[in-house]
Amino acid sequence: MSQMNRRDLLSLAALTAAGFALGPVARSFAADEPKKKVLFFTRSAGFPHPVVTRKGDEKLAYAEKVFSDFVGKEYEVTVSKDGSLFTPEKLAAFDAIAFYTTGDETKTGPDKTPPMPAEGKQALLDFVASGKGFIGFHCASDTFHSSNYTDKSKEIAKQAQLIRDKDAKFEDVRDPYIKMIGGEFITHQSQQPATMKVVDAKFPGLDGVKDFGFTEEWYALGNFSEDLHVILVQDTDSMKAKGEKAYQRAPYPATWAKPYGKGRVFYTNMGHREDVWTNPIFQQVTLAGLAFITGRTNPDIAPNIQATTPEIVTFAAAK
Repeated sequence: MSQMNRRDLLSLAALTAAGFALGPVARSFAADEPKKKVLFFTRSAGFPHPVVTRKGDEKLAYAEKVFSDFVGKEYEVTVSKDGSLFTPEKLAAFDAIAFYTTGDETKTGPDKTPPMPAEGKQALLDFVASGKGFIGFHCASDTFHSSNYTDKSKEIAKQAQLIRDKDAKFEDVRDPYIKMIGGEFITHQSQQPATMKVVDAKFPGLDGVKDFGFTEEWYALGNFSEDLHVILVQDTDSMKAKGEKAYQRAPYPATWAKPYGKGRVFYTNMGHREDVWTNPIFQQVTLAGLAFITGRTNPDIAPNIQATTPEIVTFAAAK
């Protein structure tokens, strides 16, 4: 196991005292195995999250440093906010891409970094579909929004009602990127403690992880794909005491794996706060996701969204 700093040890001690069973924070692979190359893309075309905002002369923002540290022990990590990397030729250098992004990445954003070229989103989708990997954190679902996003939860709820009606004709309004990642940010409310239910404890790399909880900015998600293999479920019953309408709903997928063409996708709604990035469980989930999307593990990712979150409505591939 990699050596932890004092803050990580304190976090681990607190979680252990609370009764959370933890597996290893880092995975070990063969010493002679070449490191897979991961691009951590943190450009903000929309809201710039503090954990990926570089201050002053900083070369790396907080989450960029932490990711480079704990992931860099097993992978070759490149951190960038340069959207011009999203061409087939430049992406060919990587085995997987990690996103902590917001908005339309082909547009100029508040951080004034180079946007993707017009064909950049398609280059990303083709990269994954060709057999490569993609992992999205938190606001990766707040990126390249669908056409029904402007009215957020009302329009998504309306679309869900149409899907429930077998005789209704409806248009799949999801953006191609949202179809790839598997779900879409609707909104969030106050940061608060909440519980995550582990519905696939056998997913490789999650050894010892049981239901857990901590304080986070929890994303409410919608526009789910039907091919999700759900790993963690947002326990909305643990949040209703706040009386916030965004969370007064059935439990919904919060972390999942899914296929995309020949490629592999992993997403988690966690990652807003600095202390989440140093949380051993979050790091363990991240490493499990990276091992999956880079082909180091080969779990059964059969769709289970209807079994794990039966009240959630998904988009069928065809009707």
